[in-house]
Amino acid sequence: MLDATLKTQLAGYLESLGRPVELCACLDASPTATELRALLNEVVALSPLLTMNVVAAAEGMRCPSFTVAAAGEPARVAFAGLPLGHEFTSFVLALLQAGGRPPKAGPEQLRDVAALDRPLVFETYVSLSCQNCPDVVQALNLMAAVNPNVRHTMIEGSVYEDEVRARGILAVPAVYLNGEPFAQGRLTLKDILGKLGPVRPAAGVTPKAAVAPYDVLIVGGGPAGAAAAIYAARKGLRTGIAAERFGGQLQDTLGIENFVSVQATEGPKLAHALENHVLSHEVDLHAGVRATSLAAGDLLTVSLDDGAVLTSRSVILATGARWREMRVPGESEYRNRGVAYCPHCDGPLFRAKRVAVIGGGNSGAEAAIDLAGLASHVTLLEYDATLRADAVLQRKLGSLPNVTVLTSAETLEVTGDGSRVTGLRYRERTTGREHALDLAGIFVQIGLVPNTEWLPEAIERTARGEIVTGAHGETSLPGVFAAGDCTTVPYKQIVIAVGDGARAALGAFDHLIRLPVADQSADQAMDKATAAAA
Repeated sequence: MLDATLKTQLAGYLESLGRPVELCACLDASPTATELRALLNEVVALSPLLTMNVVAAAEGMRCPSFTVAAAGEPARVAFAGLPLGHEFTSFVLALLQAGGRPPKAGPEQLRDVAALDRPLVFETYVSLSCQNCPDVVQALNLMAAVNPNVRHTMIEGSVYEDEVRARGILAVPAVYLNGEPFAQGRLTLKDILGKLGPVRPAAGVTPKAAVAPYDVLIVGGGPAGAAAAIYAARKGLRTGIAAERFGGQLQDTLGIENFVSVQATEGPKLAHALENHVLSHEVDLHAGVRATSLAAGDLLTVSLDDGAVLTSRSVILATGARWREMRVPGESEYRNRGVAYCPHCDGPLFRAKRVAVIGGGNSGAEAAIDLAGLASHVTLLEYDATLRADAVLQRKLGSLPNVTVLTSAETLEVTGDGSRVTGLRYRERTTGREHALDLAGIFVQIGLVPNTEWLPEAIERTARGEIVTGAHGETSLPGVFAAGDCTTVPYKQIVIAVGDGARAALGAFDHLIRLPVADQSADQAMDKATAAAA
């Protein structure tokens, strides 16, 4: 099942195992179990420290499934279904952690995980095409690796469709804790710990040390932020980057075929490559944090939602954008209960059902084409009189027998039965006639909203919230620059965001070298702040 290149890479990773790891599999006669057996046999053959046992199904045990544990220890991590697609990385990390490799997390988060003192049994329903699911699976697997009170099972929704229907799951990832709904959608380790409530601090833990001021602080970890960090660091500037999720929208993008010099890749892979490139330089990464305020003074100050406060002589805003909402009755009520924004993540949950896509741009057309291979019928609704998607996508749409395109269609309301979507109402803008569609799911693809609400009024923005920038990426607030999808730059494309990030970093460098000599040393600023505190 694994090609030769992947086997070679995996064998290299498995060389870091420090102790024997046992896989315990429950396999039935299903096709999925046959594939799972083949996968596990191939993986076990790559390291003498891996073994596999097959056990008979017991009451309450999901089959096909398998557990991962250090030999001789109780299993706390399980995979129900086939961990391929985006979840293959989750499987590999579980192997390495069971084999003694230290989990990748900050010391404070590891402390908080270790302090959890009650039984926590998590279950996460995923689809293998979901880019957000691995983040959740890996965070919960990490918790199980660190704390014996935590257990976690990844459940492939397409294999356990009965459970998905019984629990009414219409969006992934869907997380259950001790048998009850816990969370839906993208979660970081910090998010999970926050939802579990305050953790008692370990004895002797000291507060965070003050962070010295940066020359350049980048807010946002998408393509624009990554490029800005690389360019700033290569100029010898003390550089920091604060990002809620490295890669940004890349993590929600399946196929990328227009990034120059890379013929084809996937968003999460490109995000990982960008992160590795950034961290190959001397860049401080503050991960899993969201900026909440920006203030000007002797130094620019950025406050984060974890309580940290960072200072810098210049700031580059690269906060990107998020999906725009329809803002019609029923949309928020049925979010994750039939209203979705990621066809790659949630599309498999609507197999053989009738769905709609709202939006006739490239994103909407691509979503309709993708969903046509899963759903029984797809209706695409576009507000304007014509589609805005590229001609090649429109031709593809026209060739699909189970896709209907409605133009000049104004969505009026999402309808449901109180627990899930049952349809929508729309109006023909040319005639005023209203219609109702019977649907199981609605995928919203109508553009982006910049993540700029938290910024001060001193930073000029358009009516849509986009940051107004000059020729060098400068904003209306001295020392603050901006790049990428959160700005007025036309054409929101990955390759343009990368170039825009580089431009902003060079603009910030040009700004810094023209500051008065007394203002040029971050070290001097830190010394003054320390002296004042003393």
